[in-house]
Amino acid sequence: MLKDLIKMMVQALVNNPGMVHVDEMTGENISIYELTVAKEDRGRIIGKHGQTVKSIRTIINAVSSRSNRKAVLEIIE
Repeated sequence: MLKDLIKMMVQALVNNPGMVHVDEMTGENISIYELTVAKEDRGRIIGKHGQTVKSIRTIINAVSSRSNRKAVLEIIE
């Protein structure tokens, strides 16, 4: 569910939506999402001073807190 949300948000921001890939690793109380995008789209995801990625992280943390889990979003280079 959260994986699909991340993918949907990121695909709306990038020029190459077909290159967006999200991997999910789950632990006991944490989920780690690894986001891979096309090299030329990394700047769009990070945004000025990291504001875009910070906003995405805020949204996924708000959603994951409903199930008492922590969510971490990592951008893979």
